[in-house]
Amino acid sequence: MNATIDVLVSRALAGERQAVAKLISIVEAGGGPARDVIAMLHPHTGRAWSVGITGAPGAGKSTLTDKIVMHIRERGERVGVLAVDPTSPFSGGAILGDRVRMQGHATDPGVFIRSMATRGHLGGLALAAPQAVRVLDAAGMPWVLIETVGVGQVEVEVAAQADTTIVVVNPGWGDAVQAAKAGLMETADLFVVNKADRSGCEETVSDLEGMLALACEQAWRPPVLLTVATDGTGVSELMEAVIRHRAHLESDGRLAERRERRLRDEMRMIVAERLHERAGALCTGDRFETLLRAVSDRERDPFAAVDLLLDR
Repeated sequence: MNATIDVLVSRALAGERQAVAKLISIVEAGGGPARDVIAMLHPHTGRAWSVGITGAPGAGKSTLTDKIVMHIRERGERVGVLAVDPTSPFSGGAILGDRVRMQGHATDPGVFIRSMATRGHLGGLALAAPQAVRVLDAAGMPWVLIETVGVGQVEVEVAAQADTTIVVVNPGWGDAVQAAKAGLMETADLFVVNKADRSGCEETVSDLEGMLALACEQAWRPPVLLTVATDGTGVSELMEAVIRHRAHLESDGRLAERRERRLRDEMRMIVAERLHERAGALCTGDRFETLLRAVSDRERDPFAAVDLLLDR
């Protein structure tokens, strides 16, 4: 396997699409091979700019992502897209809706689109997504777009995975209390009111601007932009705002701070996963069954039994 991974990594670093796809499959599967891949790729990362695109279902995120891809390609730059779909309850795989909607880019060698399943992860962002971003980064993609499912309050997780986070809403969207509950004010670097050709657009912009005015003063105030993703209206202005946000972060060390915070969160998540694996191993076997019977027979209490497991 190591020899195979060596070859795949070399090919991926040269930008070969098939090798990139296979490496993403490996990091999705996790385990030792995934760790080997990341160990080899990590020194070649840190160049891509990641953009998280999140919002409620039906906000038009996929169509907007499609138009952003078109804009980036018109600039002559390559782009990778991770479309994080809900996991199918029947197959356990991604529904792949986003990939279907972006079929127009399927034959473009400068675009790499991958659908990933959430696999039940409540944050709507697959645990393997940071590693998939690393694969695309190492493969030379200057842009990586991460589109997540809309899952309400836990959408804030996307902020930890992207350099710039775009929150997409529709006219007539919610009220200030619901927005605050969802954590969107803290999450967004840019707000996009999509489907801006519909009624209620001005009121939505006013609501968002009002909430931003009440928020604590920050060095970067998220702009509120209007788009009509179906025909591309406002996408150029949106990308200009993304570039301004990038320049802002790069100007005084904020980018390094944001990325370090992201790595800290990722390492904590890895520690939690490893401990979860160890807990699963502890809760199997003869020792566990013996202690379980002792608790069931009232010979020990559950806490004392667990203390014995952990001491061992």
